Amino acid sequence: MRATSRMIQVNGARIACSDSGCGDPVLMIAGTGSTGRVWDAYQVPDLHAAGFRTITFTNRGVPPSDECEGGFTLADLAADTVALIEQVAGGPCRVVGTSLGAQVAQEVALARPDLVTQAVFMATRGRTDAMRAAATRAATALYDSGVELPPAYAAAVRALQNLSPHTLRDRHQVEDWLPLFEYAERDGPGVRAQLELGLLPDRLADYRDITVPCLVIAFEDDVVTPPYLGREVADAIPGARFETVPRCGHYGYLEDASAVNKILRDFFRTS
Repeated sequence: MRATSRMIQVNGARIACSDSGCGDPVLMIAGTGSTGRVWDAYQVPDLHAAGFRTITFTNRGVPPSDECEGGFTLADLAADTVALIEQVAGGPCRVVGTSLGAQVAQEVALARPDLVTQAVFMATRGRTDAMRAAATRAATALYDSGVELPPAYAAAVRALQNLSPHTLRDRHQVEDWLPLFEYAERDGPGVRAQLELGLLPDRLADYRDITVPCLVIAFEDDVVTPPYLGREVADAIPGARFETVPRCGHYGYLEDASAVNKILRDFFRTS
């Protein structure tokens, strides 16, 4: 099914957006450093088959959207998402986000419940604990140092951080993943600005005011955003559902796409 891809001007930045399929719209928000294409392999085709229209986009900070290297806030990303819902979806829609994208989706659900019919937050959190704060500071310090890690080393570290040990035990899967990580584009100043958003203040008390139907999906082996942090978000939001996908790391929506997609479809059918 052909997608309509275009640049949308919102809040002083150009955002790369793709719109495809027919039916009720689902807007999908990618994580740190990722483009909207991250959803194309698994989630977009499955949602089309289930009768949904999909809207994916690349957050500011990541090309081809404007890098906005001067910096931006989580509120800026939420405002961009609101503008896209209004301009592209044309009104209220379902919203799905992962990692940083989930944190953006949480802010949109809180600030503009009139624009969100259902919300799904994957690999998320509502505060920064000590380990996640240390990891964020380390990542930004590495970027600021100007040191470029050998691509093979960076790929191996990324695999260890984001994939489940169950995936890493499978030689064929490792051979598939490592080249993808090795040839990924080097992070630029906009991604550095996204990294800084990892120092999230405690928002859990505020999330008690979210009124839209919400689902939190955690991944059992996620070391970047462990399941207990997602559970805190689900516990804070009145009526929120919580699901844990086993044998998956931070990229669980790619590692076990069939399980994640089924959870999404089942949740969307509850509306």
